[in-house]
Amino acid sequence: MVFARVVGNVVCTRKDDKLVGTKLLMVQPVGLDDKPRGNVLVGIDAVGAGIGELVLLVQGSSARQTSKTEGTPVDCTIFAIVDTIEKDGKIVFRKIKDKMEE
Repeated sequence: MVFARVVGNVVCTRKDDKLVGTKLLMVQPVGLDDKPRGNVLVGIDAVGAGIGELVLLVQGSSARQTSKTEGTPVDCTIFAIVDTIEKDGKIVFRKIKDKMEE
């Protein structure tokens, strides 16, 4: 599993029949510091992610293990949208900040 930031959409008017109806997104793998790690990837969106969101993705044969990607020719799948990350007892990422913290 890899943390990544959604950075764009990919539109394909023609694609394999098994991919018809799927949403393709460009994702940039990132570290906990939100700095880019590696190359931008294209992944199948299995969860309804949007531009700017922090997501979890899987690659290789694991990418074909979600209900939306089983039996499809994919190598990268976005399978979760991150809400909170806690490390060493401290919140290091929160999607929506509490009103009291603002």
